[in-house]
Amino acid sequence: MQKIAQDVYHIPLMPRNSINCYIIEGVLIDSGIRSSFNKIQKSIKEVPVHSHALTHAHPDHQGCTDIICKEYKVPLYCHEKEVSRAESGIVTSEYPSSRNLIARFQQKYWAGSGHTVTKTLNNGDSLEGFKVIETPGHSSGHISFFREKDGVLIIGDVATNMNLLTTIKGLHLPPNLFTSDKLENINSLIKLSELNPKIICFGHGPVLNNNGKRFEKFVNRINRQLVLF
Repeated sequence: MQKIAQDVYHIPLMPRNSINCYIIEGVLIDSGIRSSFNKIQKSIKEVPVHSHALTHAHPDHQGCTDIICKEYKVPLYCHEKEVSRAESGIVTSEYPSSRNLIARFQQKYWAGSGHTVTKTLNNGDSLEGFKVIETPGHSSGHISFFREKDGVLIIGDVATNMNLLTTIKGLHLPPNLFTSDKLENINSLIKLSELNPKIICFGHGPVLNNNGKRFEKFVNRINRQLVLF
């Protein structure tokens, strides 16, 4: 676990930051895959949490949600459009093809049991010092979290900072295979780029210190490609 800003901690759950979760002001954001519990438990012993929130209910983000909420007796938050998946544990249902081999593997081996959602989070809500931002596209109820005072942005899977096949570092759109609406996701990405983020925390890939506005340049390039096609 690494402290990356005041009361913000990065927990890499797989080698090369291929799956991440975070603790922000006592809130655990996402929970990796089912086998991630020991690493998260170790981090919570160092930095206690009082609640748990999901950027979205996909198997690599909710795998330990049920066991964490039960073990630490903490409430679960997510967007209302993620509630059915978070509570049922059927978390690949919104994939463009939920019956392909990868989706079936993730559902069987990565996804955790469902857990009752205590409260839904909507655009503009506050979660401790962070503002909730609706960023649909990768999933219909995807949300991000932004702290304006220091520009910390928890982006979930609106973008990744690694190639998920090679694990080579770099900014990318999330894979189409797991993205419900690519165009809507790009619009969410543009929205986030307008926040002037300073530190960007991804579900996949290393944390980005946004020196030289690398994130905005990436988004502009994606937007130009969209216009061309």
